[in-house]
Amino acid sequence: MSDGDLIALYSARILELTTQIPHLGRLDGAMGAGTARSPQCGSTVSVEVAVQDGQITGFAQTVKACALGQASAAIFGAGVVGQKAADLPALRAKVADMLALGTAPPPAPFAEFQVLRAAQAYKNRHASILLCIDATIKACEAS
Repeated sequence: MSDGDLIALYSARILELTTQIPHLGRLDGAMGAGTARSPQCGSTVSVEVAVQDGQITGFAQTVKACALGQASAAIFGAGVVGQKAADLPALRAKVADMLALGTAPPPAPFAEFQVLRAAQAYKNRHASILLCIDATIKACEAS
């Protein structure tokens, strides 16, 4: 990867998001927990959720990931509370398609996944970007 490629991939906004990850830590009264790990880079995201009537009412995450995984966790964490657990697989598919196929990003409150479109050409980075969603799906299934 050339210096120019790195600059394009790690934009100022992506780096800014790495410092804005919400809901870090543990969740009191968690009803489910899940962890996802990228085999390519070893990035790991662990999530705890509270779910009531199919809606995520509480969320906490522990993020040990690269800058792309951290930026994704920041975007996802900012919008996940209040979402329906049943809608998460479709959100994951939308983000995965955006990365793999260049399709449109998901709608609000997850539209900022658009900034991660820069990773489209780096397939080995896609798993890290999807970790927060994958861990949350697992946590919701365990709740």
